[in-house]
Amino acid sequence: MSLGMVYSAALHGMEVKFICVEADLSNGLPMFHMVGYLSSEVKEAGERVRTAIRNSGLEIPVKKTVINLSPGSVRKRGASFDLPIALAILASQNLVRQEALERVLAVGELGLDGSIRDVPGVLPIVWEARKQGYRLCIVPAGNEAEAALVEGVPVLAAGSLAQLLELLEGKTRPSGGKRTAIQTGKGAEPAFVGDFQEVRGQGAVKRAAEIAVAGGHNFLMVGPPGSGKSMIARRIPTILPPLEMEEALEITKIYSVQGMLEKDTPLIRHRPFREVHHTVTKAALIGGGLIPAPGEISLAHKGVLFLDELTEFSRPVLEVLRQPLEEKRIRLTRKQGVYEFPADFMLAAAMNPCPCGYYPDAGRCTCTPASISQYLGKVSQPFLSRIDICMDTPAVEYRNLQGSAGEETSEKIRQRVCLARERQLWRYRAEPWKTNASLPAKKIPEYCALGDKEEVTMEHAFKKMGLTARTYHKVLKVARTIADLDGKDKIQSCHLSEAIGYRLPDAKYWGDLC
Repeated sequence: MSLGMVYSAALHGMEVKFICVEADLSNGLPMFHMVGYLSSEVKEAGERVRTAIRNSGLEIPVKKTVINLSPGSVRKRGASFDLPIALAILASQNLVRQEALERVLAVGELGLDGSIRDVPGVLPIVWEARKQGYRLCIVPAGNEAEAALVEGVPVLAAGSLAQLLELLEGKTRPSGGKRTAIQTGKGAEPAFVGDFQEVRGQGAVKRAAEIAVAGGHNFLMVGPPGSGKSMIARRIPTILPPLEMEEALEITKIYSVQGMLEKDTPLIRHRPFREVHHTVTKAALIGGGLIPAPGEISLAHKGVLFLDELTEFSRPVLEVLRQPLEEKRIRLTRKQGVYEFPADFMLAAAMNPCPCGYYPDAGRCTCTPASISQYLGKVSQPFLSRIDICMDTPAVEYRNLQGSAGEETSEKIRQRVCLARERQLWRYRAEPWKTNASLPAKKIPEYCALGDKEEVTMEHAFKKMGLTARTYHKVLKVARTIADLDGKDKIQSCHLSEAIGYRLPDAKYWGDLC
């Protein structure tokens, strides 16, 4: 009896669980049996593996073959176990030295011709393998650049089973990890489509967008059709600050799990901007499904999620955003366990004020008061209270459509945003958060302290506007961001007044709802 063993990994949402793959070949009734709480695609690996080994010029003896994937309590899914199963079988026949597979982790799908095909989720697997002290990771050739993003663990990539065996036996030398200029933090900034200079007029709305991006605040625009709401939102990526390497790797791991990375340049170098259609389901938005996977809010991690025509979204879909907007993560409880996905994103949204879009213009609006109330009621008070900046977006005047003189470019706005973010990074250097929007309520008195004059202004606004505790904190956080853009260490009356002004459209359209 001979036993072969190699390690692999299974993804449980974003969590990596390590799997020990064992193969035992013994005398007895010829059979090929696999155990270990396997999904149907893993059970089908038997035929793929045997055919791939044979077409690689090797043979499996006609014996009793038992494959075990442990621990048995973890559900194994996907085709990434093909390669470790093949290696364990070959090790059990001494066609691969067992010593060569000690503390080695392998993932990969096998083709019938023996080729090793790409699999999703390689980056988080290799990342965790480094933490657990594995000495080598074997991955498909197509995932080599992705795996090489992780420093501190050697990566062995092969395009076929035959090539891998030669590498393990030392007959050929590995090519080495594909360390690109992008991986080391070098390389050009991504090219953006569109520029804020193209937006005619709407200076106040562009100012609000700048403040929202500078502090990572949630941003809602309300206005008639054609006023430039969507145009402004789609240019937000042009003023987002650049990613730090740690943030880039966080985002790349999410896209790796979804299999959405480029082969040659896998590192995500720009903050994501995800625009979601109003027909989206709850599972597509927050994640989930039969096999829980990250949703749109996780794909927007460290970036922007844009919801156009906000009132066209079903109310249950909007309500599921309330928790992740506060906690910056999403937890899904299933029979198999709890799945947790990151969701630290900035929400940008746009909507019309009524079904026809022209309220409160009495000369153009054709809606009844009941239909307007019903329309605006699709956005609930708890959801609105999680919006930091609400901006009235009026129709563009004719004179603003002539030429672009005086319109600021995205580059100039981005420079101010980056300076404001740098001030926040320095202020919160000893804290686990980095932006004003993420400032917890208990720390607001420390970082958003008001003078006597500002306290009077805030108290008056709180009583007159009927602010809640949450919206009160939102106003202070926005005021802190405005002060950062102004280069001031303390919040002044002008900063506070402007922040209070960004809650006025709430009262204008929703009245007592906020």
